[in-house]
Amino acid sequence: MKLYVVRHGQTNCNKENKYNGTLDEDINEVGIEQAKKVSEQVKSLDIDLIICSPLLRTRHTCEIINKNNIPVIYDERLEERNCGKLTNEDLGEFYYTDYWNYYSTASVDGLESIPDLFKRVRNFIDEIKEKYKGKNILLVTHGGVSRGVYFYFNEIPKDGMLHNFGTTNCGIKEYELND
Repeated sequence: MKLYVVRHGQTNCNKENKYNGTLDEDINEVGIEQAKKVSEQVKSLDIDLIICSPLLRTRHTCEIINKNNIPVIYDERLEERNCGKLTNEDLGEFYYTDYWNYYSTASVDGLESIPDLFKRVRNFIDEIKEKYKGKNILLVTHGGVSRGVYFYFNEIPKDGMLHNFGTTNCGIKEYELND
């Protein structure tokens, strides 16, 4: 069973180095081109099902990359990490010191903790492993969720710093799900 993960195409928040979290924004022209480019790679994969975050940027990316008309399911557990009051704010030093530090105790109104995000992702993957046993699944999701998937298979660094483990816009990663 293979699990493929594609992050959505570029948005204006990505371009402007802002937190977008659960902001329901679309991909921009660069994001559309990124999705068209990765669609050729996705087209060649043996995928049985696509599970997509319901946010606009992932839905639009999914529409572009799904050239083989694979069945799509939308699942809220694949939504980006809620960044609370940081939504649409400029990324700053906090992004590199606390926002992606697994062990951070910083308090920001409405900010979903990384352990909570990773638990959501872990529960999701455990469920699809059983529900779709033997199937190849493509997730169309976000940078935070893609980190959660990565750390489902890998250990969290001792310092807890995760900002270097993100996926580029329309980057694709492949994982093997074993019983």
